[in-house]
Amino acid sequence: MEKVNIAEKFAHIKESWKPHIAAELNGQMVKLGKFTGEFVWHHHEHEDEMFLVAKGRFRMEFRDRHVWLEEGEFLVVPRGVEHRPVAEQECWVVLFEPASTLNTGNVVNERTLHELQRV
Repeated sequence: MEKVNIAEKFAHIKESWKPHIAAELNGQMVKLGKFTGEFVWHHHEHEDEMFLVAKGRFRMEFRDRHVWLEEGEFLVVPRGVEHRPVAEQECWVVLFEPASTLNTGNVVNERTLHELQRV
């Protein structure tokens, strides 16, 4: 039971689109990630995802619309919904999701991370 300073943890993350595990609880993971540019279109068959903006802003794109998320705002993307995060400038995002969640969901490519580092 140690407190976590989010800014200190984000300072250790050097690459965009490579989330790190900050904590675990009840089969869920709290992940910290930096977003810059476009990610891949994907969905998660079995997991919902929550995206909370700690610093900056990003756009969550859906096939029929998009939603801008600003600092202090969050969005839950339900399982099965295709989405793509896009950040015009570096954005710090806290993700809450089941431990089984693969970062690229149903897509396996060079950005897929099978094992995450802890921060």
